[in-house]
Amino acid sequence: MKPLVEAIAVSKHYAVQTGGFMRRQTIPLRAVDGVNLRIHPGETLGLVGESGCGKSTLGRMLIRLVPTTDGTILFDGTDITSLGPKELRATRRGMQIVFQDPFGALNPRMTVEDIIMEPLLIHGARANAETRTKVTDMLGLVGLPARARERFPHEFSGGQRQRVGIARALVLHPRFVVCDEPVSALDVSVQAQIVNLLADLQAELGLTYLFIAHDLGVVKHISTRVAVMYLGKVVEIADKRALYDAPLHPYTQALIAAVPVAHPALRAQARQQRQRIAGDIPSALHPPSGCRFHTRCPHVMPVCKTQEPAVTEPVPGHQVACHLIG
Repeated sequence: MKPLVEAIAVSKHYAVQTGGFMRRQTIPLRAVDGVNLRIHPGETLGLVGESGCGKSTLGRMLIRLVPTTDGTILFDGTDITSLGPKELRATRRGMQIVFQDPFGALNPRMTVEDIIMEPLLIHGARANAETRTKVTDMLGLVGLPARARERFPHEFSGGQRQRVGIARALVLHPRFVVCDEPVSALDVSVQAQIVNLLADLQAELGLTYLFIAHDLGVVKHISTRVAVMYLGKVVEIADKRALYDAPLHPYTQALIAAVPVAHPALRAQARQQRQRIAGDIPSALHPPSGCRFHTRCPHVMPVCKTQEPAVTEPVPGHQVACHLIG
């Protein structure tokens, strides 16, 4: 199947100045470094990893909210990294984003109707009865009453604000939506409602998601496949069942082993099998040589310190970058 979104060796490096006044130098912060990714129509690709590993940067690069330093991004076969502002605006109808913070993502001076209508106006629609009907329809689609149109963001709860953000993202009928940790700022009781809403909307509208999160339980619930990032690199990609049942990369194994177990009888067994990751994630300003996980890996070998592991596919559809998997 032809991918809807494809990232080919994409990187994002930020120039950072370090040192004192007399010894100031500029070095690259490697937020995303040589990532290859494919997202197929109708699927949800979960993207997980520790804070600061580059998940959000990668997600925003895929819809060109953040420009790439290197590499190519294809949307439905079109190279969007080379598009000018006019062509990119037309392409943007097909790709949108739901932001993490429902409190900061909505303009507090705008009514809900204005917030949801704004993308339509940007793309040439007029503020008439037909457009307002579309806003009402979108509110109903995300589970909000029509009277919510006249209210302001501060009058809603966090979960309701996120529903407004979802409505804004979907009003242009996109094909691809980046969900950038859409439930991490919400109460646990509300998270399941939003995740279920996203799943229902995907089934109804035929959407394709990149679902970014650090909660592996949420990712397992909604995802078709899962990609694991560490320090700017994707270290493992697989179908969610294969990844959760038989993870290959030591980092993925440690992440999954750390997921809380609900059943009391299984907690002791899970505690014994849990692999602890030593130390903190290194700085993206000075990433380790070789495999970037070698400074924390319990199975580190000499080759890990000098040679970056190639991506292999030991099982069809299951890709991993690790010297342990030959």
